[in-house]
Amino acid sequence: MRQFFPISDLVKEPYSAILGYPRATRAQLQSRAKELKSLGIDGVSFEGPMTLDKICVLGKGYAGIVVLAKIGTKKVALKIRRTDSPRRDMKNETILLGAANKVGVGPKLIASGKNFVVMEFLSGVKIYDWVAELKGKGSATKLKDVIKKVLTDCYKLDEAGLDHGELSNITKHVIIGKSITMIDFESASLDRKTSNVTSASQAILIGSGLTKMVNRIYKLPPKQKIISALRDYKEKRTRQSFDDVLGVLKLV
Repeated sequence: MRQFFPISDLVKEPYSAILGYPRATRAQLQSRAKELKSLGIDGVSFEGPMTLDKICVLGKGYAGIVVLAKIGTKKVALKIRRTDSPRRDMKNETILLGAANKVGVGPKLIASGKNFVVMEFLSGVKIYDWVAELKGKGSATKLKDVIKKVLTDCYKLDEAGLDHGELSNITKHVIIGKSITMIDFESASLDRKTSNVTSASQAILIGSGLTKMVNRIYKLPPKQKIISALRDYKEKRTRQSFDDVLGVLKLV
């Protein structure tokens, strides 16, 4: 049975090691606990595929730790700013996730503060694991639907001028469950030139471990044909040039 610990438990060992990861003073822990209450967080559950100090979490990045939390009876994903993060607060990440949400991409932003971002909780598996487990009748159709959704979301981000920044390593940044959702916008930017469609296409379709698995399920066009369509898209950045990429991949 899933156990949610009250906020008062998070300032005590062993859970204080997560609330103030990798190290925090008692004053910092108390301040963070107060901030969590102001955001409406009622409890945190320590589960997930990663372990920090023998405690399970949903994810870990260079700027934050993600854990499962709840507001009332609603499960949410809680991102905790690391105390050694190069970022002084979560304001920029909140803006970036909000920009993605405006075009229907990413987990829904619920609330945020100096040290936390509260988001929609997405149950599912990462794209690499999902493709690895894909077998049986209709696999190619399911896989094509996923690739089309990912690339279409990338096009929406390109159009919005928001560069995700980590899609060359897409295996960690797409969750597949009830929905297909791009996650983790901590390295995103509204200031640099976008390369979401090209980065994601290269990561899924051109010369990676994921590409080999994809090609076993759904026969990909020749690599040079994909590269040519992507070059054309990169130059023109139009809906037609994006549709041409989908056409080459037989995703239309």
